[in-house]
Amino acid sequence: MSSTELPGVRSTAEPTSQVGAVRVGEGEGLRTVALPGLEMNARFRPPQREGLPPALYVHGLGGSSQNWSALMEQLADAVDGEALDLPGFGWSAPPADRDYSITAMARAVIRHLDAAGRGPVHLFGNSLGGAVSTRVAAVRPDLVRTLTLVSPALPELRVQSSAVPTALLALPGAPALLGRLTRHLTAEQRTRGVTALCYGDPSRVTPEGFRSAVEEMERRMALPYFWEAMSRSSRGIVDAYTLGGQHGLWRQAQRVLAPTLLVYGGRDQLVSYRMARKAAAAFRGSRLLSLPEAGHVAMMEYPEVVAAAFRELQRDTAARDTDRDTADGKG
Repeated sequence: MSSTELPGVRSTAEPTSQVGAVRVGEGEGLRTVALPGLEMNARFRPPQREGLPPALYVHGLGGSSQNWSALMEQLADAVDGEALDLPGFGWSAPPADRDYSITAMARAVIRHLDAAGRGPVHLFGNSLGGAVSTRVAAVRPDLVRTLTLVSPALPELRVQSSAVPTALLALPGAPALLGRLTRHLTAEQRTRGVTALCYGDPSRVTPEGFRSAVEEMERRMALPYFWEAMSRSSRGIVDAYTLGGQHGLWRQAQRVLAPTLLVYGGRDQLVSYRMARKAAAAFRGSRLLSLPEAGHVAMMEYPEVVAAAFRELQRDTAARDTDRDTADGKG
């Protein structure tokens, strides 16, 4: 089955640089994942050859599938990749039940993978998407071949001060107040603020990339559910941080069986660099890529470096699977 013939999917006819008002990169396409009670947008890049293993990319809070375009291009010869817009983000409609919890988002990812029959996938997650992907890998190991987490939003005892405003969005009434306090800001000013917060070196953003981000900011700010999606998702992260027992994210990290690559940036203002060692200890047999100059979105800042680390993980995983099959008499 080709990547444009998945069940429950409506696809653009061909990859293009513009689909309606939706901006997509050269060689990318868009499709709508239509499931009962749930619709999500998926951005895809056709594989360079038949038979490449599937990959799924999950963005962070306030982000979209576009956050993965640079890495998807780097890995187009290694995986058959698609990136989701989580419910309420990017070009995906908000969830009908208004549930933006980590569990609900993980459920949406699982439903998509089950319906599409693409698993097991090489699963990538950034920030909020890292928490979602951790939960998916823990509860449905059959769907995940490898796990790559870029600055995953896992519970921290000492939250960085620069991350506090995001956490405050979870408080009742905070989104409306923040909206009033910042209504004078232009989309360009807001985008510069987000870039300064997420990038270790904002000068790495190209002029074209910045213009695209400003256009997306303008569109998102006009949506009636923009602040609700941000606030309820922030609340979902805070709630996930307080869960204990088997549902706690650190406990679930310990249950992940998939070979895992962890990517942390030394200039990350949202997820502390000091969490890298704890994460490396929690995910069994994981490997750690530390990028001292990167911020919160290393896959956008240094896509070629992240791609090289994933290729090594993919190669070693394939070799391990071959050795295991040979030992089992399947080779």
